[in-house]
Amino acid sequence: MPTKENPRSTVYIVDDDQAIRHAMELLMRSVGLNYEIFPSATDFLAKHTNDRAGCLVLDIRMPGIGGLELQEKLNESGSTLPIIFITGHGDVPMAVDAMQKGAVDFIQKPFRDQELLDRISEALETDLERRTARQEKAGVLEKIEKLTNREREVFDLVVTGKPNKVIAYELGVSQRTIEIHRARVMEKMSARSLAELVRMHLAT
Repeated sequence: MPTKENPRSTVYIVDDDQAIRHAMELLMRSVGLNYEIFPSATDFLAKHTNDRAGCLVLDIRMPGIGGLELQEKLNESGSTLPIIFITGHGDVPMAVDAMQKGAVDFIQKPFRDQELLDRISEALETDLERRTARQEKAGVLEKIEKLTNREREVFDLVVTGKPNKVIAYELGVSQRTIEIHRARVMEKMSARSLAELVRMHLAT
């Protein structure tokens, strides 16, 4: 399970139906997943922070703040927590709309336990991938900040695939100067190849 790869991942469950919450709790325990269960979106928002890893299993219809409104609030806060909506048959159009706004999946009631577990496993993997990508981007941006203005210019041109002599012509300097700057860029960015440098650029 993804929790073995990231022990801190938690399945957050928000549902106003006590019977559903109880069934969910038994299911999470049965497979050893970390979980937190909330009876309302308000209770969830009071505790949630965007730095917490996991996924959200969310009922689409609830008193007070409904599932779609909670999704909007999370989007506004910059959260990338993957959301799986639980829907009734009549809620499918709403669920499709929710996916267009970033939800990763929806599952209709009644659902099989294994079906839900499979969706949760995929959502936790998605969260792990998103967090890894964000960490990589932050690391690349930190390295870019250490480049001089000229090195940044060279970096931006090198990743387009232009040869040193073309870059030298465009910047009005000698080819040897570009070679030196390029070597410094590779060193500061900890890049072992042009392909790796390009990948770093794309990550930003």
